[in-house]
Parts: sequence; structure tokens; C-alpha cells
Amino acid sequence: MKAAVFHTPGSPLSIEDVSIGKPGPHEVLIRTRAVGVCHSDLHLVDGLLPHPAPVILGHEAAGVVEAVGELVRTVRPGDHVVTCLSVYCGHCEHCLTGELSLCISPDTRRSKEEEPRLAYRHKPMPQFANLSAFAEQMLVHEHACVAIRRDMPLDRAALIGCGVTTGTGAVFHTAKVAPGETVAVIGCGGIGLSAINGAALAGAGRIIAIDMLDSKLDLARTFGATDVISAKDTDVVKAVRDLTRGGVHHAFECIGLKSTAEQAFTMLRRGGTATVIGMVKPGVKLDIDPYQLLQGKRLQGSVMGSNRFPVDMPRLVDFYMTGKLRLDEMISRRLKLEQINEAFDELRLGELARSVIVFED
Repeated sequence: MKAAVFHTPGSPLSIEDVSIGKPGPHEVLIRTRAVGVCHSDLHLVDGLLPHPAPVILGHEAAGVVEAVGELVRTVRPGDHVVTCLSVYCGHCEHCLTGELSLCISPDTRRSKEEEPRLAYRHKPMPQFANLSAFAEQMLVHEHACVAIRRDMPLDRAALIGCGVTTGTGAVFHTAKVAPGETVAVIGCGGIGLSAINGAALAGAGRIIAIDMLDSKLDLARTFGATDVISAKDTDVVKAVRDLTRGGVHHAFECIGLKSTAEQAFTMLRRGGTATVIGMVKPGVKLDIDPYQLLQGKRLQGSVMGSNRFPVDMPRLVDFYMTGKLRLDEMISRRLKLEQINEAFDELRLGELARSVIVFED
């Protein structure tokens, strides 16, 4: 199969032939139809996060099932599916207590004694995020995908596989935003826009979008923001406090910077919660005034929106099909696999919400 292969940080990905195995007992072979280009992929391409290479990146995908292993019960050939990197085993303590996104059981991966799912130039190839989606096919554990209704456009369904689930899930599950509460979202990329949309679905009373780009703030209004703040020349913490007369109930950091994570915590009202969704560089230390903890304020992280994706994703699809979840406006460009490096160049500029790699039928 053709795949975009990452070799070394700072170098463009190359389109090459990669071998893919046949499904094991609990595995699913998927014909990839669409993959979103996410900042998490860019972090590896630019060397901010280490990963063994060569490797196929990509983790925000949708496709059609081609074949399944003999013990697979969740999907069948012909099913339209969305994949998810938070693959779960179903029997560890996290899974049994409803925390599927925290599962790290090795049971969902092939052992070292087995043939690898992917091979490059006749050598085993690591699989990125249990998926490796920048390729014509994916071979995954059955608990890394979920079937969805067939009338859902797959280029939009792909976005649900990471960014949309992460943003809405942080609102619904991690923070548990209640109707009438006030929300601030820092960063209006794909995840931030999804958090805004999720806050609107949750019934938040006031939703404040914060970004450096006016174009993204305009887009944020489309997704449900009631107020916008340009971070170019504004003290955003003061602006949020002035708008809400003391701070917000919930702040969501969707960029992954030290400064914005600290701002999210500082703009809270007493008893408020700041949820860091963005991928902060490992080793970075946050400066938090401990006195604010005595005001009942909380700072927390969110792993893939604390999702239960086999339940969440079909519901998000239904939200889209009924006009409640906005995905059309999130796609800035549709590209071919051969244009993958263009997508990363555009992502570095930070001006687009999402580019999607689309495979021909």
C-alpha cells in the first residue's frame, strides 16, 4: 500500500510502499477514506516529541472495513468506521470503571513474538498511536474503531476521530460543564472550536473565545461563541474577568503553551476549573499561585476528552446529521496524500482550522 513515511524531524514525509499484514483474531483491516492533519502529528514531524522512525503518522481517520479477524464482533466488512487512538482492552481497572481513554493495556497490540502489523523494506515498522493513518489501509485492534451510520460523509467523520472528540469530550466528560455556566476557550483551532461547539451543546450561558487571529474568532462565533477576545494586544485574563464580573466557571486551554495554561487557571472564578487540552511540551513547569487553590480552583488535564468513543462518536455523528455539530466549517482544505507536506506547512502557519487528506474510492 502507499503511505506517507516519516523518517527524521525537519524532513518532508515521503510517499512510499509499505507492507501491511492480515487481520489477527481481534483485528480489523480498514480501507482509509479520510485523515485529518493534527498538531500532534506536527509535533513529531518538527521534532518536539520523539518517536521511533521510520513510521507512518496520522491518527484522525475514517474508512470502510475490508476484512476482520475470526473473533471480531464489533464491526463487519463494509461497515463505515471512525478510528480512535485511545484503544481499550475492556478488562483492566480503567476500562471496568468507565475510564476507557486511560487504558494502556498491551493486549491491544501485537507482541514482539508475532509478525508486525506493518513492515517497511522487509523490516518491522512501529505503528503510531495504534493506527498509522496516513496510508491507504489501516490494520487495528477492533477496539480502535467504531461503526457509524453510512450516510455520514467520511471526510467529516474523520475529524470526530481526534479533534472533535477531544474538544467536546473535555467539555462533556472531563469538566462536566453544566447549563448556564460560563466558559472560556483559549485557542480556536480544531480542538478549540470543538470545545466551543461542545459548550454550546452543553448549554453554557456564556462562551468566550480567545485567539490571536480575527479570522478564527469569526469562525468561533459560528461554532457558538457568545463573546470573542483578541489576544494580540489585550490582557486576556482581565478581559475575561471584566466580561464575567470575576472569572469563568470553566477555562479550556487548547494550544499547549505554558503562558496560556497559566492564563486559563488565573481567569477562573472561585471554585472554577481549568482544563488543559493542548499538548504542553514535556518538562515545562507551570507557575501557579498556590493561594488560588485555597479558593477552590482546580487545574486538570484531559486525555482525548475522557472519551467513551464507542458511545460518543455515533452520538457526535447524529449531532452533525441534525445540524447541531458543525464540521463543514472546520475543514479548510481537502488534499491528496501526495500533498501531505503542504498540509503540515499550512498547519505551522496556524491560520487554518483543519486540512483533511482524502483518498479516492
